[in-house]
Amino acid sequence: MLNSSPVLISTEIDRLKQSYCKSLPDKLLKIEESWQRVLTFCEALKTEPGLSALKQHGYSFPWNREEVINLHRLVHNLAGSGATFGLHALGDAAHLLDLFLQAILQNINPPTPEQCTQITALIQRLQSIPILSERTINTPLAIEFAQHNLHNLSHSASYANHYPQERCIFLLEEDDQESENLLLQMASFGYNVILFKTMQALQIAVAQSSPIAIIMDVMFLEDSPTEIQSIKIIQSLSPLPIPILFMSLRDDLIARLKAVRAEGDAYFTKPINIWQLVDKLDRLMIHYLSDPYHILIVEDDPVLADYYQLILEEAGMKTIIVTNPTQVMEPLIEFKPDLILMDVYMPDCTGLELAAVIRQQETFVGIPITYLSRETDVDTQMVAMSLGGDDFLTKPIQPDHLVAAVTSRVQRSRTLRSLMVRDSLTGLLNHTNIKEQLHIEVARSDRHNCPLSFAMLDIDNFKQVNDTYGHLAGDRVIKNLARLLRQRLRQTDILGRYGGEEFAVILTDTDGETAVKVLDAIRLDFAQVRQQLSDTGVSITFSCGIASFPDYLDATHLNDAADQALYKAKQRGRNRTVLAIPSDSKEESLLL
Repeated sequence: MLNSSPVLISTEIDRLKQSYCKSLPDKLLKIEESWQRVLTFCEALKTEPGLSALKQHGYSFPWNREEVINLHRLVHNLAGSGATFGLHALGDAAHLLDLFLQAILQNINPPTPEQCTQITALIQRLQSIPILSERTINTPLAIEFAQHNLHNLSHSASYANHYPQERCIFLLEEDDQESENLLLQMASFGYNVILFKTMQALQIAVAQSSPIAIIMDVMFLEDSPTEIQSIKIIQSLSPLPIPILFMSLRDDLIARLKAVRAEGDAYFTKPINIWQLVDKLDRLMIHYLSDPYHILIVEDDPVLADYYQLILEEAGMKTIIVTNPTQVMEPLIEFKPDLILMDVYMPDCTGLELAAVIRQQETFVGIPITYLSRETDVDTQMVAMSLGGDDFLTKPIQPDHLVAAVTSRVQRSRTLRSLMVRDSLTGLLNHTNIKEQLHIEVARSDRHNCPLSFAMLDIDNFKQVNDTYGHLAGDRVIKNLARLLRQRLRQTDILGRYGGEEFAVILTDTDGETAVKVLDAIRLDFAQVRQQLSDTGVSITFSCGIASFPDYLDATHLNDAADQALYKAKQRGRNRTVLAIPSDSKEESLLL
């Protein structure tokens, strides 16, 4: 599926639509049969003999809700899948019935005769919709970024799709057509989605291998206490917390509360906006591929320090121990911790004094400091916090509490730091920080005597895109290119949004000719993508200029040379890649 073209994916989507429509009579029949069972039950409740018979068969008084829950699940699935496949009349009718059944389930009593009459009418309305006459199906499917020969790249093998096998999503969904549809769309973005239909099967799979995220319908939380406990079981089976993304046709507060109480990380209403879903998954993927958390443990008790180290490293973090607080400066500089875990009472230098020293240095002001101490006096804890601490954990602390506290604080810290150094639209480094990284990487390449290439990309005729389709459409194009660059380049390459529609790429350990092959392959693929800015789709291109170290010996000259090469690419007709050649060379710049 990774190498499928947009045409093949579109054909597959059409097949799914046809298959879905063929399955509708059976779906409607199951709804009718379920409702008839509910009606039969309600009729039996009207007579004492009937009630006694029901009790003998294990039904509880005054009524059994299981069949109505089953009916609600059937209707809810139909409402969501109908909307997804563009059958809007069907989806709207099922949604109305869905809401009505929700209201029924909130009562402890069986539906009244009047409610039964209304439900019967809603089901008859559902069955009367001429589904086959709905010729226009505007399914919100995103196939703009179907992979275009991702592995057909004539350059170093290290530039092949670098995402690990763990680029895997677990999907919990009952409806076959809807799940296949979602699997198809997610594959277009390079995600490997594995389908499960029961919570038990999902738990077994998580025990064997953890995905980067789980997507599930909020309907699986219908019996809230049981299913929320199931979510807790899933999390306990994984060494690290798994993000849970809920989806539902419902957009009411009650459904969202269920998702929040189950510790959901996101909530999407059906039909799924695939761009929002992929954006969320991309952010999770960036976090997944990012460096492990770096934790500096300052603890004078070596055994206790080793204990904390074991717990945190078991949770996937990197740690370093300092048992003498007066020796903290070197690891603080070299290790670059995300968080300092520090005892309050230590010989030679207390944790409070050490925190004050650290906070006096501007470089380390933003590093969170979490105190660990047997101190239970609240006043002392408050003093410790006032001297530069961020959290105060009382010893002894449960391992899971320690991991949770450290993880939460580091996540917030990294998020805040990211907001300062990254572009809000694309998540790439901002102008200032990509230039700083260029200076750092040129210095590193010089020390290790290895090549480096710097590329500047500019979307062609971008003003025309904004003027014709609007700035929101322009933002989508920018995000699409950023996403493609992240997918196609290595984790070691550094990406930035230079400004407006301009991007900058630092390709480490890469000479100029290899950089041209890599970026020109991406340029060609990006030009083939049909950007969904109108009903027919629009082709957008970009131009690229590249300069390499050691042809240009410092970051400033490298930046200027790449900028000039980009200018030449624009001059020569756009939609091409130009490699800068030093002025003292007799060669012509490489033009593609």
